[in-house]
Amino acid sequence: MSAARDVFIEHGYEHTTMKHVMDAAGVSRGGLYQYFSNKEDLFEAIVEEGLSNEAENTAELLRKTESHWKLLMQLLFGEDGKPDAEMDPLAPSKLEFFITGRNDERRREYGRKRYNLGVRVYADVIKAGQESGEFSDRFDSELLSRSIITFIDGLALDDAILAEKDVQLEQQSSLFIEYLKMALDVRM
Repeated sequence: MSAARDVFIEHGYEHTTMKHVMDAAGVSRGGLYQYFSNKEDLFEAIVEEGLSNEAENTAELLRKTESHWKLLMQLLFGEDGKPDAEMDPLAPSKLEFFITGRNDERRREYGRKRYNLGVRVYADVIKAGQESGEFSDRFDSELLSRSIITFIDGLALDDAILAEKDVQLEQQSSLFIEYLKMALDVRM
């Protein structure tokens, strides 16, 4: 799966073939097809692994966290919790996968499942912060979660098609942090 992830990053979803993956992974056709029926199954497994791991890790971290704000920032920006000019290198392939499959009911259903899991991950952190008094409950945790996902998806799309100077990923992310501070009434 690691080799396949690299191939999808290099070629994009549409231009990746199972042959590319076989060559990169050093496996036979039978070896690859023993686990994945097609490119779509393989890509879904890669995406699912990342999101499922994040959901499991978040649930564990929620039990231990002292700062829901810090945890939210880590979910958004990685371990250091700070925005930078880097986007997930698999993001363009994810966009391609969902956009080219927008009329395919299987992909739409998978997209809904993935979206709802993402909403749950962010909403759980926000709701826990609201219940602890760290965050204001002025806005619904699920609505804020949807806003986060829309922001991330919008930046991913811009990053995939525009020049870095036009997207200003780090600057937009910093501005989004201010939006979240205001919406959650975080004082820092």
